[in-house]
Amino acid sequence: MTASAALAGRTCLITGGAGGIGWAMARLFALQGAQVHVADISEPALQRAEASLEGSALASRLHYHQVDVSDRSSYEECITGIHERAGRLDVLVNNAAFVRWRDVEQMTVEEAERSMRTGYDAMVYGVRAALPLMRAAGRGHIVNMGSATGIIYTRGPSAAYAASKAAIEAYTQILRLELKGAPVRVTLVRPSTVIGTDFFGRHVASSRMPRIADFLPRSTPEQVAQAVLRGVLQQRDVVDFPGYMPLLYRSYALAPELFRKLTALGGPARTDFSEGRHDVAPTRSGVRR
Repeated sequence: MTASAALAGRTCLITGGAGGIGWAMARLFALQGAQVHVADISEPALQRAEASLEGSALASRLHYHQVDVSDRSSYEECITGIHERAGRLDVLVNNAAFVRWRDVEQMTVEEAERSMRTGYDAMVYGVRAALPLMRAAGRGHIVNMGSATGIIYTRGPSAAYAASKAAIEAYTQILRLELKGAPVRVTLVRPSTVIGTDFFGRHVASSRMPRIADFLPRSTPEQVAQAVLRGVLQQRDVVDFPGYMPLLYRSYALAPELFRKLTALGGPARTDFSEGRHDVAPTRSGVRR
C-alpha cells in the first residue's frame, strides 16, 4: 500500500501510541504522510513497535519517546521538544489510559487516582502545553479519547475508568466551545467495544461486559484509527464509533433505569473480546485503548 498525502508535512504526537488504537493511529497517520511521534510509558513496547516496521517505507516517519504522561514535566518536555525539533505540532492525540477494571471495594485508592492522572490529568497537561504552540502557528488539532463508559453508566465497568472518561468528555466539550472561531480544532472520540487489544486481552475480563455486547457490532483498532483520521480531516467535533452509538446514548438518556435492565438481561457477555489480539506488547502499568 502506498502512502497518500492527506497528512503530508504534518507533525503528530500520539500518547499511549505503542499498542492498540494508539499504534493503529500511528501507522495510519504515517501512511498518510505525517511525521508521527509515538509516546508510551513502556520501553519494551516502543522497541517492539519500532522493530515491527524496521526496513519498511514507514520507518522514517515514526519517532519514539518513552514518557509517563501522568508526570506533567515529562509530558510537557516531550511536547516542547518535539515542537522545537520539528518546528511545528499539528495534531496531538491524548490516547493514554490506565486501567484496573475492578469494583470500587477491590480497587486501591492509588489505582483510582492513577486512572484519573493518566487519563484526565495528562490530557489537561497536553492541551495546556500544545494549545499555545498551535495558536501561535495559526493551526492545530487536538484529539481526546473518550469512551461510551463516560456517558452510559451500567454495572460492569470500573468506576474510576468511567469517571476519567466522563471528565475527558466534559473538558473536551467545553474546550471546543471556547475554541469556536479559533484556528485550533478539538475532536472528542468515543469508541465502544474494541476487540483484539490488551484492553480485554490482559486487563478486562469479557464477563465484565453485558450480554448485549455479544450482539452489537464491535470495532478493531484499525477501524477506530480510520474514524479518527476522518474526524481530523473533516474537522469533526465528535467521532462516535461504531455509528450506532449515538442511538444508544439517546436511549440511555431517555430511560437510564430501563436501559440498565435491558442490557443486564441474559447475564454477562460470552464473547472473548480479546480474540485476534495483536498489540505490540503490554504496558507496565496500564493499557492503551
